[in-house]
Amino acid sequence: MHFEKLSTEEQAAVKEYAWLRWKEIAAVSPDFCVSTGQDSDSEPWEERLCELIAGDPKRVQAIVEAAGSKANLSSGFTLIELSIVLVIIGLIVGGVLVGQNLIAAAGVRATIAQIEKYQTAVNTFRGKYNALPGDIADPGASQFGFAARGSSWGQGDGDGIITGNAADWCESGGETTAFWVDLSTAHLIDGSFIIGTPTSNSGLITPSSSPNFDAYFPQAKLGKGNYIYVWSGGPATTWNDSGNDSTNYFSISAITSINGPSRGETYSNPGLTANEAYSIDKKIDDGLPQSGNVTAIHLSAVWWYANWAAGGGNLGASAGSNGPTTVATPGSVTTCYDNGGVGGTTQQYSLAQKTNNLNCALSFQFQ
Repeated sequence: MHFEKLSTEEQAAVKEYAWLRWKEIAAVSPDFCVSTGQDSDSEPWEERLCELIAGDPKRVQAIVEAAGSKANLSSGFTLIELSIVLVIIGLIVGGVLVGQNLIAAAGVRATIAQIEKYQTAVNTFRGKYNALPGDIADPGASQFGFAARGSSWGQGDGDGIITGNAADWCESGGETTAFWVDLSTAHLIDGSFIIGTPTSNSGLITPSSSPNFDAYFPQAKLGKGNYIYVWSGGPATTWNDSGNDSTNYFSISAITSINGPSRGETYSNPGLTANEAYSIDKKIDDGLPQSGNVTAIHLSAVWWYANWAAGGGNLGASAGSNGPTTVATPGSVTTCYDNGGVGGTTQQYSLAQKTNNLNCALSFQFQ
């Protein structure tokens, strides 16, 4: 008997081959199975086929080799297959990262366009009414159809400085809220801001208030809770006082409350990453956080007034008068800017930290 002389491996391969062939014949020609009496039991037929195959050594060798190849294929991935899978995974991850970068870049471009649009609106208003929105005084304001002004400082006094209606420049009642109402009334910006008045505060406003911040300020295109608001004065010189540079600013930060209980103040946290702040600053100005027309200051929740930005409840590094500084400032996961801890050098946005923490805010001087 030829089959009995085969090795165990050869017998197993030939038997599997014979069984598969029998299944194929049974599926294609059931009448053949019936005619040969094999419809219910294939073993006699398989035995004869095994014996027939075993008589052909070349055919046995081919069947054994084919069986071995099949086993190898089912044992796992080849190096080539693994390489292809890794390439595909890399392409997917790369595509996601590129998509995220494109979205971030689009947000930066939209925010720059938004600030430029508001700068243009201010200049258009000034050219038409010979005053700044919010600061325009009566009787001109009323004659042009704007809300009536008060007689006190910060209630539409025409001094060219956007101020609050109490004793501090940085609060959000008075001209600072009337600013958006006037631009909206003059149809120079998108949105409808009609609540703020030059002569009164609306009480404490928080994100859960109704109406909330959306009724007072436009949302920044970057999202993440950032709003665009106006104020004046520059960085605070002491813990409870406003700055004194007589400059008007747009700011972008994540507002947490307005018309606070102490002096009508605005509280906000940094709402930009260092990379976003740098990209905006670089495209508009000099790309440095403490110089030029774009700086990393905002109305802070740490102090009452305008301060240098940093995350984690901290303030950004500054000089004794809260001005720009070259003091040694190490970078960290909470810094908006640093100079690598090297004193006497210019502060730079903390790009080397490679963090997505919201450590930065920006202010833009009126142009």
